[in-house]
Amino acid sequence: MAIAKGAAQATGVRLVIPNFPGDEGIDFCDLAKICGAVVAKSSLEAATPFPSATGPSPVSFSLFPTDETTIGSRDIRAQIDQLAELTPIQFDKVRKEKSRELGIRSVTLDAAVKAAKKKDDGDELTFEVVEPWSDAIDGAELLTNIADTVRRFIICAEETAHAVALWIAMSWFIDVIMVAPLLVITAPDKRCGKSLMLTLIGKLVPRPLTSSSITPSALFRSIDAWQPTLLIDETDACLKNNEDLRGLINSGHTRDSAYVIRCVGDSHSPKKFSTWGAKALSGIGHVADTLMDRAIILELRRKLSIESVDRIRRAEPSLFDTLRAKLARFADDHGEQVRLARPDLPTSLNDRAQDNWEPLLAIATVAGGDWPKIATASAMKLCGSDDLSLSQGSELLLDIREILEQREIAYISSAELIKALCTLDERTWSIFNKGFPMTPRQLAAKLKGYGLESKTIRLGSGRTPKGYEVSHFTEVFSRYLPMTVTVSATTPQVCLGKVSRIADA
Repeated sequence: MAIAKGAAQATGVRLVIPNFPGDEGIDFCDLAKICGAVVAKSSLEAATPFPSATGPSPVSFSLFPTDETTIGSRDIRAQIDQLAELTPIQFDKVRKEKSRELGIRSVTLDAAVKAAKKKDDGDELTFEVVEPWSDAIDGAELLTNIADTVRRFIICAEETAHAVALWIAMSWFIDVIMVAPLLVITAPDKRCGKSLMLTLIGKLVPRPLTSSSITPSALFRSIDAWQPTLLIDETDACLKNNEDLRGLINSGHTRDSAYVIRCVGDSHSPKKFSTWGAKALSGIGHVADTLMDRAIILELRRKLSIESVDRIRRAEPSLFDTLRAKLARFADDHGEQVRLARPDLPTSLNDRAQDNWEPLLAIATVAGGDWPKIATASAMKLCGSDDLSLSQGSELLLDIREILEQREIAYISSAELIKALCTLDERTWSIFNKGFPMTPRQLAAKLKGYGLESKTIRLGSGRTPKGYEVSHFTEVFSRYLPMTVTVSATTPQVCLGKVSRIADA
């Protein structure tokens, strides 16, 4: 500091010395690193420099007056300390009101609170504060701009870009929605743009926290402490054989159940940790069925030699800042509308898919324009194949339905059913038992969970093997399988339960 004063006096330049609460000796470069360039610039402009060579001594500028005679200075400091103890979401809710009450700009208040947090928390993770756009936002135009930006940098289908735009917008409305669907970005191989898509999303969501490896305890503690938008890359590796981590991610799907309870401290006192928040996962192949069932699934493909996209690192500096500021304003202005929105849900989607898409369709409805139609079309396109989310048990039911639809029978033995399952192409029932065909016991165990139990049946030949009554499958198919099935033109359509012949073992 002495060197700076001497240099200023010797050269005749003006000198401003920042003096921010809770951090002695911090300069504006340090402030820029901590709070961002916008905060540093606004704080610097707010200072009143004095001529150092011919006038008074260099001035020490503080965000808050140090003069004890200044009205309310101690009260302001006390309020800043109280604000620093709030969670990011709590602070965001009172930020505008407090800045007006204290008579300072929002960015200045942000800098003061961050400085107070840094004093208390040491290396506490901080996120860039997004100042909402100054003018009202056309929601439809904003969503279109985001979708266009996605396709500018990523090779993907149109409906994929639309879903990404809606999910990004959803992350800004996380405080008012009741279901937070995962965003699962998948591809069959590497170099398909998965990590690039995650990077792009991270530039537009609030409080992005990216990781390619995270432990269960780090996950729920991070969410509880910072309320970030969690972006997990390489999920094919970090979720492999990690049931605890998968369970925690599952728990954050609906607000009512988005928490876990863990014992903490020397006294092992139980504590409730939040797992609520927007989460995007990226990796090769499909993740666990329970995660896929709670997700908006985006399948990317590798770029052809004739296809070209811009590189994100060469994007104009203001692109993502502008879109993020507009998203913040859109969320500020329309949060209550999104909370109360009851969009029309496509009846062709199953219940879980409707839950996943409801917040996105609500945002599209509030945005207006063509977006309600665009969102509905994207939902139906991306959820058109329920096979993507079928569990192993559902796959078994689907194959059994295909077998029974080709036979007019009242009963079928377990042995005959297994024999038919093993003849299906591209299925694993012929090697289900460690390289050998599925056994009757394994078949019975799978079907028992659906309320289907084998029993002794009487076949036409007089034999009485273990098997199943076909009519018992009808209700199970209706409950657990899609209503529509694609069949070949030559496949006969039969009514299950009609008796015309009996399958023997």
